[in-house]
Amino acid sequence: MTKYIVVSGGVVSGIGKGVIASSTGLLLKTTGLKVTAIKIDPYMNIDAGTMRPQEHGEVYVLNDGGEVDLDLGNYERYLNVTLSRDNNITTGKIYREVIEKERRGDYLGKTVQIVPHVTNAIQDWIERVSKIPVDDTGEEPDVCIVELGGTVGDIESAPFVEAMRQFQFRVGYENFALIHVSLVPDMHGEQKTKPTQTTVHALRGLGLLPDLIACRLIIQKSLEPATKAKISMFCHVAAEQVLGIHDVSSVYHVPLLLQSQGIIQFLQKRLNLNSIHLTKEMTERGQQLDKSWKELTTRQERAFDEVSIVLVGKYTDLADSYMSVTKSLEHSAFRCHRKLRLKWVDASNLEPETQVTNPAKYHDAWGAVVSAGGILVPGGFGIRGTEGMILAIKWAREQKIPFLGICLGFQLAVVEFARNVCGVKDATSAEFEPNSTSPAIVFMPEISKTHMGGTMRLGLRPTVFGEQTKEWSRLRQLYGGADKIWERHRHRYEVNPKMISQLEEGGLSFTGKDEKGERMQVLELQDHPYFVGLQAHPEFCTRPLNPSPPFLGFVAAASGPHVLEEQLASQMASFKPPHPDDAMVSEDALRHTEALPPGKEVLLTADQ
Repeated sequence: MTKYIVVSGGVVSGIGKGVIASSTGLLLKTTGLKVTAIKIDPYMNIDAGTMRPQEHGEVYVLNDGGEVDLDLGNYERYLNVTLSRDNNITTGKIYREVIEKERRGDYLGKTVQIVPHVTNAIQDWIERVSKIPVDDTGEEPDVCIVELGGTVGDIESAPFVEAMRQFQFRVGYENFALIHVSLVPDMHGEQKTKPTQTTVHALRGLGLLPDLIACRLIIQKSLEPATKAKISMFCHVAAEQVLGIHDVSSVYHVPLLLQSQGIIQFLQKRLNLNSIHLTKEMTERGQQLDKSWKELTTRQERAFDEVSIVLVGKYTDLADSYMSVTKSLEHSAFRCHRKLRLKWVDASNLEPETQVTNPAKYHDAWGAVVSAGGILVPGGFGIRGTEGMILAIKWAREQKIPFLGICLGFQLAVVEFARNVCGVKDATSAEFEPNSTSPAIVFMPEISKTHMGGTMRLGLRPTVFGEQTKEWSRLRQLYGGADKIWERHRHRYEVNPKMISQLEEGGLSFTGKDEKGERMQVLELQDHPYFVGLQAHPEFCTRPLNPSPPFLGFVAAASGPHVLEEQLASQMASFKPPHPDDAMVSEDALRHTEALPPGKEVLLTADQ
């Protein structure tokens, strides 16, 4: 029987349920268990694909093309697993499934209601997905972490809370545990327990009793014994069931913080985890994971040399918009024994108009760019800020500053090269000027122009390196010299096939293409320390113990030529790809769509 650990939240959203859920799963993996994870998002959207990054943070893409909540990125990174779109449950998905069953007559003429039909659909979904293998063992997971998004008391979460109340009886006491994460505010040095008491009382009133209360403190100060005792008394749990989660130097220390408070031992006893048979191999793998994770955090603490990276983007007002990019840079900095110093620059502030309207912002933005050790332009949609990104790319190319362009950054590197090297002064993207006579970037012919939900080129795709790149392509060396690599994609536009020969004659090398050799997916410059662009989003496959190769090369180059050479040699000797060569891509992803009924997708605005 699969063991289930539900993580709920109270008081406020965004207090770290995802990190606590991921950290709990990681600690269970260190004991040798196989762990999977499910995220419940109570919004009505089918998925996160049609949301603006400022609305809900990064849209994370999975191998099968699923556009999901950014917390699934936490799960994949911490647990080193590969999840599917079904690991993200939304109200929209559940209601769609129930309505489709009703239309088919599956309910035999009964009145379809929230209870039992919607709550049963939620439970059935969780039970089904929890059995799907997610790691290289190919075996059914032992434990499933279920994170319930939002906060207890939200009207949107009510059906899911009720489903979990029922689910605890469906699977049995020994197979269900609940961790409730609550805010403990510190007011002028006094830790307040009333918010936690209130949310736990509300939870108990809904029929769920927390086994562990994770008290989140937004300060670098641990939970005081008196506070712990008070929460224990008024929330009807033992003192050992109250955990303190204060701010630490990085989120990678959270598992160690939980481990030091005995969470593993408690869950082993509460869920009778010792009854699960573990092979010697799985036990040893768990021990090695525990050792490697502790070494990672130790290296991070002992790093003194800094690497300065500037991210030139358009969603810089919300750090979660580029969550996986940030994590990729962190993981790469760990490997290079550097402390990451990341500066965020709003691309619009680099444009000449800002020099007139807000000269202080203009000079601050350019001051950051010209002093950067490396310049990164990530993905995005719409025209806003793109001229500023192009100016930053031009600076990186001409001044020999290490550069990495991802998706939109890749496309704008092509536009910049076409304008300033090939002499096509009005070169642009058809995304910005649909009627342009000189588009360096064009709309892909197979993509829908009217329906936006799930219709991009999505999911895991292969990139094939050209034969001529073996001797000099740094990116190929970072992938261990592989002929073919797999990365996740999310885009609607591509390099204009009619302009490729002109770009290549000018000196731009498209070192990686799709399997047919028709779609340009990687660009590099030979006469540059590190100038790389990828149409894919390699940040989605980074791992703390196995950094994304393009980001690793970028951070290494920004750290110094000798660091890059060291990492190139290391990758050639020991790189292990996160995906095998025979990686499977779902039929849905190959069709570029989640097969939603026509007209049901939510349309995006031009600047999303």
